[in-house]
Amino acid sequence: MADSFEAYSSLTPEVLEHYASGYESQRLLGGSSQIELLRTQELVRRYVPPPPAVIFDVGGGPGVYACWLAKQGYEVHLVDALPLHVELARQASKAQPDAPLAGIEVGDARSLKRADTSVDVVLLFGPLYHLIERANRLMALHEAHRILRPGGILFAVGISRFTSVLDGLRQGFLDDPAFVQIVERDLTDGQHRNPMNNPAYFTTAFFHAPKELEIEVKESGFLYERTLPIEGPLWLSHYVAANFHDQRKRELFLTLARRLEQEPSLLGASAHLLAVARKAPQQ
Repeated sequence: MADSFEAYSSLTPEVLEHYASGYESQRLLGGSSQIELLRTQELVRRYVPPPPAVIFDVGGGPGVYACWLAKQGYEVHLVDALPLHVELARQASKAQPDAPLAGIEVGDARSLKRADTSVDVVLLFGPLYHLIERANRLMALHEAHRILRPGGILFAVGISRFTSVLDGLRQGFLDDPAFVQIVERDLTDGQHRNPMNNPAYFTTAFFHAPKELEIEVKESGFLYERTLPIEGPLWLSHYVAANFHDQRKRELFLTLARRLEQEPSLLGASAHLLAVARKAPQQ
């Protein structure tokens, strides 16, 4: 019970309220989030070792990525600070009895209940933006480094510093003076706050400048490889989101995303950034 409370307390009350409906289990299935889902899967496949590698999904939410990887033959363990997400992940795991998750528990990204050098891959797809203090983000990264085997891979996601202003331009949120204030602070220091708790404006978080994400990963002892744009600028287009169900158009969109990921000047235009790094091999 103490461990569960410690993990739960790492989330602010407004974050708990934001996720209380369980919407995260369905979020990636519609709108521009479909781009996030398929591009994340594509980028993970590009780097991940073949099954049956051991994957630790830290902040894995309701298990969308964990269950997908389990179906590919990986041994996947999920940890999340939110008990609701852990319960949803258990339900998702039970729904695929031929490929269940190997472990599901409430936990804190800053203090993982896992032995040193015992996993091949760590996913940090949520903690680095919900841990708003830099010291806490570094703790989570150090924990990921600790449990990885030599040569193991880290996938760490940040939200781009420029996401709010771009989303405001895309959806007309800048007509709201309260949203303009959110944008001003995001651009100033990356600290995203939504005092009116408007669900369309996200919740308390830290938004990285692309270089900041790279620096934090390097400071945690990793051999940094690169930061990739997950959606790139595709998420800004209503046309892309509306036509993503069309297989022919979707393949064109994804091809363009691969081309655009090569251009460093466009990195901050992606809503989500994926840092790829490795733990140094044993000497």
